[in-house]
Amino acid sequence: MQTTTTERARKVFRTHGGTLRTTEALAAGIHPRTLYGMRDAGEVEALARGVFRLGDLPPLGNPDLATVAKRVPHGVICLISALSFHELTTQVPHEVHLAISRTARRPRLDYPPLRVYRFSTATFDAGIAAHTIDRIPVRVYSAEKTLADCFKYRNKVGMDVVLEAIRMYRRHRRPLFQQVFEYAKLCRVDRLMRPYLEALA
Repeated sequence: MQTTTTERARKVFRTHGGTLRTTEALAAGIHPRTLYGMRDAGEVEALARGVFRLGDLPPLGNPDLATVAKRVPHGVICLISALSFHELTTQVPHEVHLAISRTARRPRLDYPPLRVYRFSTATFDAGIAAHTIDRIPVRVYSAEKTLADCFKYRNKVGMDVVLEAIRMYRRHRRPLFQQVFEYAKLCRVDRLMRPYLEALA
């Protein structure tokens, strides 16, 4: 009986890409005893508190982003973490930079470390792109929106990081500077950002 229950639970996990939050597992009909029994048997691993993944899947390519996206599905990867995702920085983020709306509850994670930013409704909703990382849907701001956001938060991320990102964007992509300007307007940094973009464009 236990084997059948476990097999059903495995099937549910596979249907959801191999990773489930506890609430998702319970809603899908997996009994807590089955879930924690699978954990104790090594059939699933705990990525973070309340996030479980089938143990026989290949290692995660980007475990931090995947874990945060699973735990905080309403958040959006931003700033240095988004620059890193788009390969527009040489910085190695030691925290996951995550945007949430002003009204959202602040997430609590034991791991990975988070740096949370509250965005206004207009700036939060703009420029979100959906990606799949390790079979998990991850929301990341587009490269163009990220450049504008980084300029807005230049005192937190560092002006050197912003200028490096603009140079790398120009070198490695087909630049869409008009989009960057539009996002800069939304972030109310277009006048400040224009000279830097024009100099590097």
